[in-house]
Amino acid sequence: MKMNTIDGRIALLREKMSERGIDMYYVPTSDFHETEYVCDYFKCRRYITGFTGSAGVAVIGRDFAGLWTDGRYYIQAAGEIAGSCVELFKDGSDGVLHVDAFLADKAQDGMVIGFDGRVVNMQFIDGLKAKLGDKKVRFVYDVDLVGDIWSDRPSLPAKPVWIMEEKYSGRSTADKLAAVREEMNKAGADMHIISVLDNINWLFNIRGGDIENFPVVLSYAVIEADKAVLFVNPKTISSEVEKRLSVDGIMIMPYDDIYDYVKTHKTCRVLLDKHKVNYRLFCSVPSGCEIIDRPNPCVIMQAIKNDTEIENIKAAHVKDGIAVTKFLCWIKKNVGKMEMDEVSAADYLERCRREQGIFDLSFETICAYGSNAAMMHYSATPERFSKIEPEGFLLVDSGGHYPEGSTDITRTIVLGPVTQEMKKMYTLVLKGHMALADAHFLHGCTGINLDILARGPLWELGIDYRCGTGHGVGYCLNIHEAPNGFRWRKVPERNDGCVLEAGMVTTDEPGYYEEGAYGIRIENELVCREGIKTEYGQFMEFENITYAPIDLDAVDVSLLSAADIDRINRYHDMVFSVLSPYFSGEELEFLKHETRHILKDKDISQ
Repeated sequence: MKMNTIDGRIALLREKMSERGIDMYYVPTSDFHETEYVCDYFKCRRYITGFTGSAGVAVIGRDFAGLWTDGRYYIQAAGEIAGSCVELFKDGSDGVLHVDAFLADKAQDGMVIGFDGRVVNMQFIDGLKAKLGDKKVRFVYDVDLVGDIWSDRPSLPAKPVWIMEEKYSGRSTADKLAAVREEMNKAGADMHIISVLDNINWLFNIRGGDIENFPVVLSYAVIEADKAVLFVNPKTISSEVEKRLSVDGIMIMPYDDIYDYVKTHKTCRVLLDKHKVNYRLFCSVPSGCEIIDRPNPCVIMQAIKNDTEIENIKAAHVKDGIAVTKFLCWIKKNVGKMEMDEVSAADYLERCRREQGIFDLSFETICAYGSNAAMMHYSATPERFSKIEPEGFLLVDSGGHYPEGSTDITRTIVLGPVTQEMKKMYTLVLKGHMALADAHFLHGCTGINLDILARGPLWELGIDYRCGTGHGVGYCLNIHEAPNGFRWRKVPERNDGCVLEAGMVTTDEPGYYEEGAYGIRIENELVCREGIKTEYGQFMEFENITYAPIDLDAVDVSLLSAADIDRINRYHDMVFSVLSPYFSGEELEFLKHETRHILKDKDISQ
């Protein structure tokens, strides 16, 4: 019976802690690679706390249990841990210690902090050690105590690896390896350890299916001057894939051999990223080696999409725009006439995307009706969902992986009567969204410089949203990709504050969330382009590459300037031009109506 309750599982974990003399046990949301979204095998924090969100960490002590998560999940986490012994710590809120500061504050001389060293990065441990100061605290990092009590734990996945052809990647593996080795030479490194899955899969032009919605293979890589080694479950590599990789001098070794392999290099200069390399792997590097701690060169390389990738991504967005528009037409025409709910609506949208050729969703669809949309990353399930009625807002945040690239789009859909206040907030979000998309700025700006364009209309009223405004987008990889993004301040754990370069793809998704009432978010993807060059320098701008109507039925025209109206009309002109050849009949009429022009001082709502 203990295994069936949160408190029961924590009690069993504490028994294991006592056996090992551990006073506090740290459970992050991570795998061996610091991946944002993890496969079921690695969902230890979810198992031990009951919180199902994608971000959060837990600390289990002898007499307390805490869960830390960010503003996207405050409401959801509070509901899921209600009635248990787990206390919610709202990370980022005033007066709430970050988890490392909490551990350091709680720790006393002689205490033992335990964790699985394969799922905790070295940078976190460096920071924790600094905060502990002179306290005599010991780490036990060779234990997976949650795994010890998780009797029906899923097994590690081992899905087949496939090659991403150059007609999609736009760049050969050999060329990418040469570029990485050039960066290694500049840094004076003899060996480069890469543990980040999207970096490895991008570098070797491979993809897999080991994580749902994230087409990668679980792997490590070591790059040296004369060879490259891919550490992977051999069962995932076919003879054909192995042959293709060997052409580029890539050796295949078993997944777990990375630790022993690294130990054989007694004296060399090792390039690695402490923020990403796990503690056990870092500790496997011999003491005679010199560590060069810096981001993987792949990070910036893969973020700057080449011309082939950009053209492919735009083609993917055309397909996605067709699917989303078909969905919008279906839900607008049928709400109130047929029974529908968050799950059935999300399923219909997925079918629309399947018809357009996706091989997977790019993340779990957020289909949130009414007050559910106030939870930024709400997820309906067959056991927990809301019916959709012909009133209020439906927020749908979704995307797909196409062979040509990945998409991420959010639309807030007007299903019937909405209040004047809802129209006001919707319009302010739309103003900010369009202002950012239309930005012109000098090269050297980061997303931090531009974020105010999106938040400005809300900030003028003393209102904000508790998340970034946008993130980089991977190419058939992680839908949240470093190092580009939009947010108003630097967040240490998020590497998304780089200079915006031509070729980077970033989402533009401001929102407003009224707890217990409704949520609003509008999201498109933007590709950064070079604009004019003047005596003041190189100007940059964005090309909007998401093609789907934005609902105008909640727009309060009185809140829009002439510039706002022009931006919205120009966007919808583009959407109609791109999508109209693919529609006819009722769907074409729907597209015409949804992309109609806004006229100043004229009510355009239903």
